[in-house]
Amino acid sequence: MCLAIPGKIVDITAQLDDTFRTGKVTFSGIMKEVNLCMVPDAVVGDYVMVHVGVAISKVDEAEAKKVFSYLKDMGEVEELESRNE
Repeated sequence: MCLAIPGKIVDITAQLDDTFRTGKVTFSGIMKEVNLCMVPDAVVGDYVMVHVGVAISKVDEAEAKKVFSYLKDMGEVEELESRNE
């Protein structure tokens, strides 16, 4: 089963135009490069739901932390940690 994982945008690393952007997202300390084209209004400091390397929606901080905690409790974070860049 594929899940979207919440993370916080810490940097916009590339920007072709207003739509095509990539950024560094932290998942409780695990950093990944993420495509931000589906969330054009997202800025550094926003929380986003990430599915297969693409941020698919914005989410508030409290919800992001709650979901990440649930995923961690279920053991779904180990795979993300093992693939940490």
